[in-house]
Amino acid sequence: MKILKIALLSMIALGLAVSFTFAAGDVAKGKALFNDPKFAAGTKACNECHPGGNGLEKAGEKKEFSLGGKKQTGIEEAVNFCIVNALKGKAIDPMAEQMKDIVAYIKSLKPAVMPMKKGY
Repeated sequence: MKILKIALLSMIALGLAVSFTFAAGDVAKGKALFNDPKFAAGTKACNECHPGGNGLEKAGEKKEFSLGGKKQTGIEEAVNFCIVNALKGKAIDPMAEQMKDIVAYIKSLKPAVMPMKKGY
């Protein structure tokens, strides 16, 4: 009976880990979307306005955005605002895999760390 409980708990834990991994999005796929000019039926890539992710280094930490004089209450809304207005594409479902992937990529962007000079 004890082995059965351990096996069942292990399966539940594994299932939760796998579902969290898929829910979190794929950074590599998100980077590919970020650089794809045809993403969301657009006319240019996100990378054209944000080369190498410039300007988005802290976007993954924010809860609200203000783009084009409008307030977006989440990164998904901000991404869709850019898709529609900057890329001239079509908004994507906030729960779609593509959205999860591009959000995962944006959240992976970190500010560049400047090396410290000796003697300071």
